[in-house]
Amino acid sequence: MKNLLKPVFAAGLMLTAASAPMILATPAMAQDARGVGVVSLPAVIANSNAYKTAEQQRQTTYKAQIDQAEARRQQLEAQLTPMVQKFNTDRQAASPDQQALQQQAAQIQQIEQSGQRELQQILAPVSLSRAYTQEQIEDRLDEAVQAAAQKKNISLILDATSGQVIFAGAQHNVTQDVLTELNTLLPSVQITPPQGWMPREIREQQAAAQAAQGAQPAQQQQPTGR
Repeated sequence: MKNLLKPVFAAGLMLTAASAPMILATPAMAQDARGVGVVSLPAVIANSNAYKTAEQQRQTTYKAQIDQAEARRQQLEAQLTPMVQKFNTDRQAASPDQQALQQQAAQIQQIEQSGQRELQQILAPVSLSRAYTQEQIEDRLDEAVQAAAQKKNISLILDATSGQVIFAGAQHNVTQDVLTELNTLLPSVQITPPQGWMPREIREQQAAAQAAQGAQPAQQQQPTGR
């Protein structure tokens, strides 16, 4: 029986590259390779000054919600621990009552799921703040990538997290360069979303739904041929 997950407010991502057998490169191949870069955009975001500063500020700005969620998590854990222990003890009996075990398991699962929903509701402002922070950074990523590519004289940059990178030497890794440009372009971000702000994904879904609703009357008004 799994325990309630404790909220974690940190992110860390490492650039990874698959190894490949050594290949003897011709001068033309080597010249082309110098124009290729590899970047891990999640690593850039997570290690940017704006993101790290926002994470620190969030611990203060949303301290009440974080403390409330932690206190409630501890209460739920204290409630569930003896129930889980009894369940484990009862099912190890010589002739366990299967119906009683099912009832216990259902009760534990119900409390867990209800607790998770409650914690998510308490931490909703924190989650919205984190989404707002990340979207501000993402809006400047393209500019940071282009600036890093221009300074490194790179004509092609591959995303290291997409699985399309077969081999990448250290000299082609521009993650730090993009991070440097992003820190210059966006030293900090706001952590409190404006009133009524919603994440980009939700805004796009609403826009698509509105567009679909607007197209329906136009289709109904089209004349039908005989």
